[in-house]
Amino acid sequence: MEQLIGNELYQNVVANLEAAGKVINIDPNILERLKKPKRAIIVSVPVRMDDHSVKVFTGYRVQHNQTLGPWKGGIRYHESVTLSEVAGLAMLMTFKNSLVQLPLGGAKGGITVDPTKLSRTEKQNMTRRYTSEISNFIGPEIDVPAPDVGTDAQTMAWIMDTYSQEKGYAVPAVVTGKPLEIGGSLGREGATGRGAIYCMEEMCNKVGLKVSNLTVAIQGFGNVGTFAAQCGNELGAKVIAVSDVSGGIYNQKGLDIQKLLAHYKAKRTFEGFEGCERITNEDLLAMKVDVLIPAALDGVINKTNANAVQAKYIVEGANGPISNEAEEILNKKGVLIVPDILANSGGVIVSYFEWVQDMSSYFWSEEEVNQKLRQMMVPAFNHVWKLKEEKQIPMRLAAMAASVARLQKAMLLRGLYPR
Repeated sequence: MEQLIGNELYQNVVANLEAAGKVINIDPNILERLKKPKRAIIVSVPVRMDDHSVKVFTGYRVQHNQTLGPWKGGIRYHESVTLSEVAGLAMLMTFKNSLVQLPLGGAKGGITVDPTKLSRTEKQNMTRRYTSEISNFIGPEIDVPAPDVGTDAQTMAWIMDTYSQEKGYAVPAVVTGKPLEIGGSLGREGATGRGAIYCMEEMCNKVGLKVSNLTVAIQGFGNVGTFAAQCGNELGAKVIAVSDVSGGIYNQKGLDIQKLLAHYKAKRTFEGFEGCERITNEDLLAMKVDVLIPAALDGVINKTNANAVQAKYIVEGANGPISNEAEEILNKKGVLIVPDILANSGGVIVSYFEWVQDMSSYFWSEEEVNQKLRQMMVPAFNHVWKLKEEKQIPMRLAAMAASVARLQKAMLLRGLYPR
């Protein structure tokens, strides 16, 4: 477990946990148990490449805490994936699931790889071998993976099929975020981005703003960013800037989101989109807007660029996009941050819905899914806001405190085995 200390995300999560523990006067034994995962799995993933050579990748699955139920968390494919990063993300999943009252624990997985450099065949072979290596540690009642950075519904389909082949029968509930045809849920694809906008909407209600008067910038234009742009635009917010890994685009009068989504879906680039200026990701983060939504990787707002942020409100669509040092700077500037374990919990909430539907073999309409998503997110937001106001603390600390309080009660009720 000594390898866990190297990553800033992991250190940030532990620091936030300790701070939340002080707010609720946590039992020190519970605090120590929550600081480290229950299990960390490292696997070798040999893959036959298209040129017939064999390349060996490293895969991870970290299972943090299962007090509330089966482990749940995404799998990411990215060249920066490390054991420490995955452990930090697994911890965040534990706290996220607890905060929004899900009967799930927290886990995360990943492979250290740049998926854009793999062919479809190579990616499929890698996914299937990784699944086989961790298959003894996952399952509908054990640990249920989902998509994350660099993975998608097709990746989940390969995992589900590989696991099912090894079991000898179809097991759709082993993963969530699958295609609809093999047990996926309506509303799952856009759930994280939609949930972030639900939080933005509730935030506006609390501070006396109208969503239709907001200017918004979105850093990251993957699944979360695209749906946040679409849902925000539907509510009347003016999305004036978006970006991906290559940079971004800007129009002070507002981007035509429907045309942009069609253009980006077809070309996977902003190049050639008319009526805008090109900007860098750093330009976007420093843009003068009402709401900034970082929706890509962790640590994009840090001590080197936090002073340049001009947004009045930040809604964290990504996991851990703001470092602790950056948050201190932003808090002093009076920036209100809606934290990741609340703002991006829509994805795991609808993943839970998908799991429930798979287990019961009964599926809901998209309208039902979106309605149920709002019914879970709004009370969670209100609970965090109330604690923030009562304790006069930042929202991240309030969210962590609310989450850890529920976990502590459950852990004390279950006790420690053996004594």
